[in-house]
Amino acid sequence: MTTIYDIAKKANVSPMTVSRVINNKGNISEKTRKKVEAVIQELNYIPNYAARSLNIKKTKILSLVIPDITNPFFTKVARGAADKANQLGYQLMLCNTDEDPEKESGYIDALISKMVDGVIIAPTGNQSKKNLKKLVKNKIPFTLIDRMIDDLPCDMVLGNNHEGTRELVQHLIDRGHKKIAIIHAPLDISTSKERYQTYVETLKVNDLSFNENLVIQAHYKQEEEWDTINGLLLLPEQERPTAIFAANNFIAINAITTLRNKNIRVPEDIAVVCFDDLEPYSNFDPFFTVASQPAYDFGYMGTQLVIERVEENGPSEYRKINLQPTLIVRKSSNAFIE
Repeated sequence: MTTIYDIAKKANVSPMTVSRVINNKGNISEKTRKKVEAVIQELNYIPNYAARSLNIKKTKILSLVIPDITNPFFTKVARGAADKANQLGYQLMLCNTDEDPEKESGYIDALISKMVDGVIIAPTGNQSKKNLKKLVKNKIPFTLIDRMIDDLPCDMVLGNNHEGTRELVQHLIDRGHKKIAIIHAPLDISTSKERYQTYVETLKVNDLSFNENLVIQAHYKQEEEWDTINGLLLLPEQERPTAIFAANNFIAINAITTLRNKNIRVPEDIAVVCFDDLEPYSNFDPFFTVASQPAYDFGYMGTQLVIERVEENGPSEYRKINLQPTLIVRKSSNAFIE
């Protein structure tokens, strides 16, 4: 971990001068201030405010960093994490990144500064790797949940995206659908990439052609206005999909909302299936056919693993736990194509 002494040595100033720059105190020339600030940025120094006021080894504080607390999946993840943290005598701080890697970076800097003992995180995407390396550098253990990033020293609790997607797409094929569209999130998010790849593979196994016109990239966030699906509806009638595989629940909500606004019936005109379940909201009858994941367990088990790292009572090798989804068939796909 970089200290003010490292900065002082590289900037050729005293540790007291570095301290004054960090705390914005004392009379420091502008030239010296800029020189010290440049070294701070170069060495990626994060002030450890908690260490100044706490003379203890552990803070008993963890953080859960998730991309969207409004998504019912992550709401349940948070409940699982909070329950396990409380059970083992830890407090849990919640950070919501809104799928923004810059916001994620700011949160991680703050968590390092406050000396949290460990982090449970669903990263925003591959660009999160540089953010997570800051945790590695500062020797703060973390567990990846739901989404993975390669080549990081950590435990992981992941879902079986391959099996969930295969079951959903095969379910549509078994009901006679041959023109199945997919609406997915950016492919630098591991869950989106795995679901997209399995969608393509499942079509191929069933001797169905892949049509790029039936592939739409959106995102995992909820929005009030959403027109992504319009590209599918503007296709000639003979090319228009009879079913849509939505890569998450918010995409499915937006898809059905758009279809209803255009007086397109679900599932009679277009069937819809999706990853991750929703609460049975009455205004979304027909309820979704889903690959339901044990969201609570992601948070509960992810927190268990990171606490074992914090307390140094886990195995030396890092663990990868795969949680299985469950196919739940409801009205949104329960119609056959002749």
